[in-house]
Amino acid sequence: MRKIILFIIGIVVILGAVLVAKWIIDSNVKEQPRAEKIVKTVFTETVNNQSVPVVIPTNGVLTAKNRLELFAEVQGVFNSSAHPFKTGQEYKRGQTLIRIDAAEFYASLQASKSDFYNLITSLMPDLRLDYPEAFPKWEQYLNAFDLNKSTPPLPDTSSENVKYFITGRGVYTAYYNLKNLEQRLGKYTITAPFNGVLTEALVTEGTLVRPGQQLGEYIDTSVFEVELAIQKNFSDLLAVGENVTLSTPDGTETFPGKVTRINGKIDQATQTIKVFVEVREEGLKEGMYLEAQLEAQEVANAYEISRKLLVDESNVYYVRDSILDIMQVEPVYFSPKQVIVKGIPDGTEILSRPIPGAYVGMLVKRGENTTADLPEQTDKTQN
Repeated sequence: MRKIILFIIGIVVILGAVLVAKWIIDSNVKEQPRAEKIVKTVFTETVNNQSVPVVIPTNGVLTAKNRLELFAEVQGVFNSSAHPFKTGQEYKRGQTLIRIDAAEFYASLQASKSDFYNLITSLMPDLRLDYPEAFPKWEQYLNAFDLNKSTPPLPDTSSENVKYFITGRGVYTAYYNLKNLEQRLGKYTITAPFNGVLTEALVTEGTLVRPGQQLGEYIDTSVFEVELAIQKNFSDLLAVGENVTLSTPDGTETFPGKVTRINGKIDQATQTIKVFVEVREEGLKEGMYLEAQLEAQEVANAYEISRKLLVDESNVYYVRDSILDIMQVEPVYFSPKQVIVKGIPDGTEILSRPIPGAYVGMLVKRGENTTADLPEQTDKTQN
């Protein structure tokens, strides 16, 4: 009887434990949360196709268009200058840059003029007797001859006999030798051919100057050129007279320029073409590093977007009924940051900023475009 009672009690305890465990399990079940769908906020822009200019970015160093390297053609002592011959000194057109002492050469020239004058004088008696028709011209020439002035041209001679007579006496030879000496005398003085500044001074007053010696460098500060290298693919797109925008690397200053020359030869090493842009603006200095935007041509019925928006170099995302979709486009020209594309219908809303993890069919909502780059936001809504 005792065993039967203990058996029954054991079964009751086991059944109680099972029921209590089932109750605990059933009471611990939590409600399944609803799935949340993430809708990303995107920023879009409406496409309006139009003519887009192709702008070629390049850079170069500013150099003076008018430059004069000063060299000596004669020998002598550097005597004087209109201003101190120092780097940075400004000169006006016609002012003396360098005057070399020419006293010795000038004395030699005056002696040659005197010899020439004596030669003409010795011809006068023969001219009076043999060629009286030519005598008045030569007499007038002799009376007007001034040793302190440039030698005047010889009188015109229409008679062949007179010409033979003058040539036989060595008049023409003496005259041209004298004119050669006068030309050489002018090389003792170097004058400024334009308004400018002395950028290099290699001699000082009192220095002995020798033929072929470099004396300095003089440049015009009113007009400059920038030598730019562009891809050969755009050689047929540029023409003389094209407008160019030049700017400093930091973009704080801009200068208008114009294409004045295009080299007809392609650089074999870089496969580029040299383009020369002229710029006339105050505040420019030789050696400045400038960046240029060359307006090569215009692409009709096209649109310009950021290169970051391209997918696989030929597709862009657009929004269609709050759903993200993709379309194929035709890239026309790539710049470092932008790309000109064709094939997007007018009125299409494309992304104006790339979004990470984008895919076709993604549910999105449009955000308000602002001038500042706002971080992407997400919004959770219940199904």
